[in-house]
Amino acid sequence: MMRKIVAGNWKSNKSINESREWMSEMAVEIDNLPSNVRVMIAPPTPYLSSLADNNHPRILIASQTVSATGTGAYTGEYTAEMLVGCGVDFALIGHSERRASFGETDEIVVDKIARCMESGLGVILCCGESLKVRDAGDQNDFIATQLSSSLSNVTGVDESKFVIAYEPIWAIGTGRTASSEQAGEMHAFIRTWLTDKFGEDTSSQISILYGGSCKPSNADELFSNKDVDGGLIGGASLKVSDFCAIIKASANS
Repeated sequence: MMRKIVAGNWKSNKSINESREWMSEMAVEIDNLPSNVRVMIAPPTPYLSSLADNNHPRILIASQTVSATGTGAYTGEYTAEMLVGCGVDFALIGHSERRASFGETDEIVVDKIARCMESGLGVILCCGESLKVRDAGDQNDFIATQLSSSLSNVTGVDESKFVIAYEPIWAIGTGRTASSEQAGEMHAFIRTWLTDKFGEDTSSQISILYGGSCKPSNADELFSNKDVDGGLIGGASLKVSDFCAIIKASANS
């Protein structure tokens, strides 16, 4: 299985026409990109079905979130089964923006992971520490607790459908920058934690993505760390040329 993944999180950006144009442009470019990297995009929710119906076979589709519930009287929610039915491959769970702005707790994350695993929807579990935690030197304990809480009910995973994304929240919009060394250290720590949880055979196959302002100018350095398997890309995924440059950097790492 390929551990290398480059996933673009568009957040609340692009119109439906702009999204279709991006997909058309990417469909041309991707045939010339290395095949040892899984490529994924997470467009705004209203576009998921349309883009999934018309996407290139090499472009996986992810939802930016998913309901913690099943079917029923949950106005505004959409279930993991609904996403699978629309051709969606993965869902982001526990993204820092969902946690900070929409109250996504570890308890909710537990339920979301369970729903995804029951339906066969892939999981991209996000984790990351704040500036306060990093400055106190407590980042490893914090991440271990976050992962332990989020995966408390999980005893095994399908490595092809389970991904970790590390977001150094302290280095996003704060004027601070996470160095390649800091990224490598945290990814190595997460790999060790996964080994303790699932065993070395499983851990060695799980992709761990870096989600801290990765762009063409720093992708080579970040991906040079052996446990950085790719990136969860924000702003740089909105432009096809930048996204392709990051994919090439991942392929060459």
